[in-house]
Amino acid sequence: MSDLCSQASICDDGLYGSYSSRAPSECSWYSSGASSTRSSPVSSSDDDSGSTVSRGRRGRRDSVLSDFSDISETAADYFSRSNRRGSIVSDLDDLSIPDLDSLDEKRDKQFTDTYSRPSSRCTTPALSAAALASLGGSSSRRGSGDAGSIVMDAEASISELRDSLSEVEEKYKKAMVSNAQLDNEKANLIYQVDTLKDVIEEMEEQMSELRRETEEKSKESERQKHTCSVLQHKLEEMKEGIRQRDELIEKHGLVIIPEDMPNGDVSHESPTSGITVVTQEAAQVLESAGDGPLDVRLRKLADEKDELLSQIRKLKMQLEEERQKHSKVDSVYTEGERMENGTDLHFIEMQRDANRQISEYKFKLSKAEQEMATMEQNVNRLEGQVSRYKASADNAEKIEDELKAEKRKLQRELRTALDKIEEMEMTNNHLIKRLEKMKANRNALLSQQ
Repeated sequence: MSDLCSQASICDDGLYGSYSSRAPSECSWYSSGASSTRSSPVSSSDDDSGSTVSRGRRGRRDSVLSDFSDISETAADYFSRSNRRGSIVSDLDDLSIPDLDSLDEKRDKQFTDTYSRPSSRCTTPALSAAALASLGGSSSRRGSGDAGSIVMDAEASISELRDSLSEVEEKYKKAMVSNAQLDNEKANLIYQVDTLKDVIEEMEEQMSELRRETEEKSKESERQKHTCSVLQHKLEEMKEGIRQRDELIEKHGLVIIPEDMPNGDVSHESPTSGITVVTQEAAQVLESAGDGPLDVRLRKLADEKDELLSQIRKLKMQLEEERQKHSKVDSVYTEGERMENGTDLHFIEMQRDANRQISEYKFKLSKAEQEMATMEQNVNRLEGQVSRYKASADNAEKIEDELKAEKRKLQRELRTALDKIEEMEMTNNHLIKRLEKMKANRNALLSQQ
């Protein structure tokens, strides 16, 4: 029995260095078992106690292994949860593996309390010496066999515990490495998310700016459309005024004469160049003036008027001369009454010729005066009409040119505004697609996290 205790102490020093509290309890148990065997008169109780001891040791070892396996499973579950949460380092620092020495001491104490009481109660009744010897030999053999099996079981449990500890350490190292990698990936993803947020904010600002510009362009386009509609309405009014003017000219029998009409042709339509409205008589007079522009024909009529006035002055001078001659003839006739009768006939014929010429000149003079008055009236009227219609034509041309220029300008601005609106719509659609794509990528990143 002392050899068994020394062997247990050697095992405690060599193999069970970390579990020093286990050997004394085993030795004390074996010593108490041996003493009880020597003093006990009943062999059946010793056999029962030996088998109970071996079963107790195996149960204690199995319970220790099961407790350690439960602890490793709990640690593995805890590691997996810590990896999912991204805080494995702090959790592992907080995690404390129970001390195996304290567990062994607790198990030994429970085992000693449980199995020491029956041996102390096995002092009665008294048996024979042969029975005691036989019981002592059988119990010693059983004790040595149980000690060897306990040592082997302890070595196996220690190796298993060491393997489990190395596996746990490897898992811990792997978990630390994976945690560092996950931290790096998390930092990269956070940086990417922040960058994408900045890009999204910039894109949203650009979108708001483009929307504001689009609204301004739309308002400007609406204003341009309104201005174009107003000018179109004014153009319709001008066309209506021109149509009414043509109707009035046709109603009053007037004729529209363009300033640059070739060959003196008369047109009843409204030309686009400078025009003049005159009566048909004035138109006939202008036609008789020849070809060319209206200014040239009016100049010709003025020249003819000057020629007629010079002729009238000449005729007046001739009339005065004839009157003087007639007065001289009358004086000669009064003095010639005293002359012969042959000379009277000659004077009478001369007087008749003079009277006839005077009457003819008077008629021509009156006719020329009438024509001159008529021509002066026509010229004055034509000059007034020409000045009026020229001013109206100039105003109409100016207004028409301004309207045409304004219309071209508005059409050009409208085309430019429509092109800009179309371009902005395309840019807006492109930015919306990019924004949706970025939102989808952000949602995908958030879902992955």
